[in-house]
Amino acid sequence: MRDLHALPKAHLHLHFTGSMRHETLLELAERDGIHLPDALVHQWPPQLSARDEKGWFRFQRLYDVARSVLRTEDDVRRLVREAAEDDARDGGRWLEIQVDPSGYASRFGNTTAFTDLVLDAVRDASERTGVGMGVIIAANRTRHPLDARTLARLAAQYVGHGVIGFGLSNDERRGTTREFEKAFSIAERAGLMLAPHGGELCGPEHIEVCLDVLHADRLGHGVRAVEDPALLDRIVEAGVALEICPTSNVSLGVHSDLSSVPVPQLMEAGATLALGADDPLLFGSRLAGQYATMRAAHDLDDTQLAELARMSFRASRAPEEVVKQAMADIDAWLAAPDPRDGTLPA
Repeated sequence: MRDLHALPKAHLHLHFTGSMRHETLLELAERDGIHLPDALVHQWPPQLSARDEKGWFRFQRLYDVARSVLRTEDDVRRLVREAAEDDARDGGRWLEIQVDPSGYASRFGNTTAFTDLVLDAVRDASERTGVGMGVIIAANRTRHPLDARTLARLAAQYVGHGVIGFGLSNDERRGTTREFEKAFSIAERAGLMLAPHGGELCGPEHIEVCLDVLHADRLGHGVRAVEDPALLDRIVEAGVALEICPTSNVSLGVHSDLSSVPVPQLMEAGATLALGADDPLLFGSRLAGQYATMRAAHDLDDTQLAELARMSFRASRAPEEVVKQAMADIDAWLAAPDPRDGTLPA
């Protein structure tokens, strides 16, 4: 088996706060005397499940605590730099990191000031690590849809300056997705890629709303499209990519175990997939780990894993030259001898 850390990848589903290293969380909390719950200290990674409201509330509480340790501009720059470093170590060539600036606005001046900070941190991290980066501004579906419109207008101002997409995150069982239509229309008119969460905690019926109302180009998760063959055919025909996050799906109770995450079925149907780590801080696994778990759970061979990597670049908003070089390097990875027997693939 070839080294998965050497396989070039694009990372399309990574949340800003959730990208934080565990040791960084502990260090920043100690610096400012912030009390962390045991689940983020002694029981890390925490045991999570979002099968019910109580489970999701616990997940959100841990996320909010983690957000609270980011107090200074240097903290923000450190988080972004370390996220890029971690992806570089895992074979990442391109990273699209998702952030809701309104969650930090009160601490860093306002949403515009925080967005400027993040984009500057992204430019610096990309130069330091060689990992290309883009930002997806994501609205929080538990807040009022008018807030989402404000964020969509904000995102539109940064088209061509580092912001590549607009998303909708948090518990998809809450709020009414149709009410975010105007926000996504603003983003669509600006030429932003549209990537709402859908088809994780809710099933195919919510994916249909994301496609019909929000005009999704990609689906955050979308894994439950496998439950409706007709819908899956539509997704394949439309070229809507699915951002599959195996470890978080299992941690949150979407699937009972890694062997139940339907990556082979989705690939067989012709879907475009991009494996993502979602929130490594809470789920304990980063980018290369998603490929490793799918290799182990489904006995995927290196040809299939290489195709997953290729699809991640096809679904990305990476510059053409980045995609072209990555595709050549994926081919080179696959053409190298298999360390198990020293032979070339058939």
